[in-house]
Amino acid sequence: MSIKEIKEAMEKGNVLFGVRQALKNKKLKQVFISKDTRDETVEKLEAAKIEFDVLKSKADISKELNLDFECEVFSIK
Repeated sequence: MSIKEIKEAMEKGNVLFGVRQALKNKKLKQVFISKDTRDETVEKLEAAKIEFDVLKSKADISKELNLDFECEVFSIK
């Protein structure tokens, strides 16, 4: 379900990639992280009180979204 949400948001241009973008933007509808996200990234999100849902591995997410890079954090604005 959430991969579908990210795909739809990508088509609309409403997806931010990476932890820095998630921390910069305070008005986010949803944040997703991969299950193999680094501990320090999770700690940064928790410290900023950003709620997130955990998805599959980075490689699986990149393949499903047809990305040519791996990303740990996806934010929908």
